[in-house]
Amino acid sequence: MSNSELLNFFAQQAAGGRMLVLASVYETQGSTYSKTGARMLISPDGVFQGMLSGGCLEGDLAERAARVAASGQPEQVTYDLGLNDEELWGLGVGCDGLMRIFLQPLGPSDGYEPFATMARELDGDEAAVCATALNDAGRGPIAGASLVTGGGRTANFGFPQPWLEAVESVAQSALSNGKSRTDRVEVAGDSADILFGVLRPPPRVLVLGAGLDAQPVVRLCAELGWRVTVQDHRPAYVQKGDFSRARRIVCVPAEELPGALDLDDFDAAIIMSHHLATDRVYLRLVAETGMPYVGLLGPSDRRRRLVQELGAPADRLAGRLHGPAGLDIGGRGPGSIALSIVAEMHLQLIGGRDGY
Repeated sequence: MSNSELLNFFAQQAAGGRMLVLASVYETQGSTYSKTGARMLISPDGVFQGMLSGGCLEGDLAERAARVAASGQPEQVTYDLGLNDEELWGLGVGCDGLMRIFLQPLGPSDGYEPFATMARELDGDEAAVCATALNDAGRGPIAGASLVTGGGRTANFGFPQPWLEAVESVAQSALSNGKSRTDRVEVAGDSADILFGVLRPPPRVLVLGAGLDAQPVVRLCAELGWRVTVQDHRPAYVQKGDFSRARRIVCVPAEELPGALDLDDFDAAIIMSHHLATDRVYLRLVAETGMPYVGLLGPSDRRRRLVQELGAPADRLAGRLHGPAGLDIGGRGPGSIALSIVAEMHLQLIGGRDGY
């Protein structure tokens, strides 16, 4: 499940004024399909977007979500598949882990908060955190109270004033290490278990070249929900290519690219114009940015030549330039090469983090 699919589903359901339920994983033990912070949306009639268990538990979650939507009250549910899951669920799913999930009603009367704000953050440029109280806390928050913070912005949906500083402090800690977690927060003798779910916008990828081999790269990135821009200096390449899943298509001379795009907005670039002089310009331009991943198509000798010709600016690409781009998976042809490139980008941009 990608952010784009989740956000599109939310927009469609909200446009019709329908109730929704946000299901968030807040604790796992052992082997589980999803980890803390994973989320999905469910409508009362059982339609959902996202997946928390690989399909094992979504049917039961849909039934519970209908009850939550009708009552307007949040609910916690625990699935312990380390027990006899065949007897419990009649599914024989063979999982061994425990998963705790918080079901939270969303509706038009409260503007679908906190998810409406979460959606804006997920489609933005900076990571954020959504803090959600999982239980009532005496004089503190009630279950379902939420707070979304990041990028210098904080939106509060139900946390009492004395709790804001403590909750924001833990949220910033989760944001710093990029890991969702559930913590017990105490304020003035009251305590609440709070899920701090990291909201990480999907990467922005710049594909520099619109040849036939760029098309599967764009499709695979889009399938992951990544935001892709395609640039080529040759109008015929742009016009003939199938780049319908790209968010934006640009066609300007390579030297004029900084005037058309803010290159610092991108997390990754793959240089694949197959035109030596043009690739040299692209390499110089991306060297001036801080994007974490720069991929260069072509053999090692071609990379060495381009780097040598680039001179001193090439030093700025140390640790970021990958050429030949892609993991060595032994494949040939545009599809396999695209898979290897996107896999390498995923490893560099997402590996070891909560995801997006």
